[in-house]
Amino acid sequence: MNRTEQLQKIENEEWDVVVIGGGATGLGAALEATTRGYKTLLLEQSDFAKSTSSKATKLLHGGVRYLAQGDVALVREASIERGLLLKNAQHLAKNLSFVIPAYSWWDGIFYTVGLKIYDWMAGRLSLGSSVHLSRKKTLEKLPGLKADHLSAGILYHDGQFDDARLAVNLMQTIYDKGGIALNYMKVTGLKKNGNGQLGLISVEDTETGRRFTLHAKGIINATGVFVDDILEMDDPTIKRKIVASQGVHLVLDRSFLPGNNALMIPKTSDGRVLFAVPWHNKIVVGTTDNPVNEISLDPVAMEKEIRFILETAGQYLEKTPTRADVKSVWAGLRPLAKPEKSEKTKEISRNHKIMVSATGLVTILGGKWTTYRKMGEDVVDRLEKVKQWSPTQSVTRNLPVHGSGQKLDESDPLYYYGSDAAVVKSLPGAKETLSEPLGIVKAQVLWAVRTEMAHTVEDVLARRTRALFLDADEAVRIAPKVAAIMAEETGKDRLWEEEQVRSFHDLAQTYLLQKLRVAIK
Repeated sequence: MNRTEQLQKIENEEWDVVVIGGGATGLGAALEATTRGYKTLLLEQSDFAKSTSSKATKLLHGGVRYLAQGDVALVREASIERGLLLKNAQHLAKNLSFVIPAYSWWDGIFYTVGLKIYDWMAGRLSLGSSVHLSRKKTLEKLPGLKADHLSAGILYHDGQFDDARLAVNLMQTIYDKGGIALNYMKVTGLKKNGNGQLGLISVEDTETGRRFTLHAKGIINATGVFVDDILEMDDPTIKRKIVASQGVHLVLDRSFLPGNNALMIPKTSDGRVLFAVPWHNKIVVGTTDNPVNEISLDPVAMEKEIRFILETAGQYLEKTPTRADVKSVWAGLRPLAKPEKSEKTKEISRNHKIMVSATGLVTILGGKWTTYRKMGEDVVDRLEKVKQWSPTQSVTRNLPVHGSGQKLDESDPLYYYGSDAAVVKSLPGAKETLSEPLGIVKAQVLWAVRTEMAHTVEDVLARRTRALFLDADEAVRIAPKVAAIMAEETGKDRLWEEEQVRSFHDLAQTYLLQKLRVAIK
């Protein structure tokens, strides 16, 4: 994918659909529009999945807590979408067993009944039946769980995936199907055409400063927590439509929960659920739910969130985690559709909402990764109605995502490339190891630059590989090597290398708990 060639294609075209936003929602919408035959362009101001969509709990789930809140429709929809994604992205998504520890007879019965309903709602796309476990079986399924006062356990099934890798593969699928998706393209303005409808988009290439004016018949605003920025370009008087909630995750060594099952804590002191999930040979523990006023591409974990996760995990894990044990910490913002009345963020529905402005701008708000495909289908359906186009049929329910043609064993460090793994292994540097503990080789950097639109060291170490999220210290250590490989591949000079390493080092400090510049609320 040559960026210069792609940029040459975009300016003198009239696009059927321009999607603003390169996270889960925007990628789903752009793929939906592309596969329905529309000439489609996606624009992302930073990198694909840079914001919320790379900072999830890595779960594909109907949402056990949403069932407890009575949001049956969302659970049903998400359970169906979970099943579809496990088929369509088999190299990235899998069935994972979770265990809820019960500390009384009543808890065991209560959660068993609730999870049987959860199973039933998934229908034929269920991943397996939930079962009540004895105390002994619970400890066997969750080695590392404290035995004190444990009564029983309940095992159930949900999905797991790699969020940023799925985003990259969705971008590639858009290209495979004839669309174009560009990162580092910031929308700076929207303009009306002669009939009062939006038809012109001002865009800046943030790498070069070059400006473009693009023509579009239909525009979809799918910018997540930045939805209001685009809405204000259309109507400066519009009221805020998004509220943001911050979720934080800590990464620990696998020794804290050495089995193959995940721990789900159904009710924490803040009323949320907490997960401890095996992921890429580490354990991800989270998440929190704190309302925030400031919207940022790089939010920082607050001290109270870090303490909450460590203290809660310590109540359940035999080996109590400390700050020194944390390999990486990250914060992400949930885009929640602002309710009519004031509600706590954890109580706001994760259902997506679609709104249409008088100028024809179609905006999608809220939602979650698991339902990204359905969100794309719904927003393109709405765009067709708004523009009075002949309705077209969605084909994404059974559309394999790029790379899904082959599922490799997870013992292969390149398993998450799926059917691309063999090509990656054929590249120069396939046996030149950059990080032994993370299994990263030089060929992955070349592949990221050549085929995955990676432009910065952060792109490679945060989202093409997951080094920054798994072990921030190790990511910092190999950053100079990655910068040198990228510079040689793209013809960049030594100054570019140094700036990339410096920029990545500064970002990584917010992932390093020992050095974190804590944001005290």
